[in-house]
Amino acid sequence: MEVLDKKFVSLNNLMTKLRKKKCPPEGLLLIFPHCTQNSKCKQNIKHDLNECKRCGKCKVKDLLEVSEEYGISIAVASGGRIALKRVMAEEVQGVVAIACEKELRVGLMAAMPKAIVAVPNLRPHGYCVDTDVYLDDVLKAVKWFTRGYTKDS
Repeated sequence: MEVLDKKFVSLNNLMTKLRKKKCPPEGLLLIFPHCTQNSKCKQNIKHDLNECKRCGKCKVKDLLEVSEEYGISIAVASGGRIALKRVMAEEVQGVVAIACEKELRVGLMAAMPKAIVAVPNLRPHGYCVDTDVYLDDVLKAVKWFTRGYTKDS
């Protein structure tokens, strides 16, 4: 099933890019799973990302910096329903979603036809613990949505 999940995510990203959906930075949401946070961290970012001390032991610091640099919204998802609720908010015009392929597939299907670029996470310690992400992939997706945005896009 994992192979199908990867193929579905790739196909979604291709279809999203073919749609050429651009959005203003304020209409873009960067959403990532709570397992991106270092499992030994005492800060509770699930409810408030401002709790992050930006120590650099996980990618949360980097994702927050991307959000600030590009002026985009950011959210941490502690579950699929919470993520879907954030993604489907009316003000969200585009989404960069980070998660494992299985969660991405389920979320992409539930959120259709929302414009979403899915970025699979890395799982060096297995599923749902201390996951990672290639920051370059996140930046490419953010730039793709926002670069060249005009009111007519």
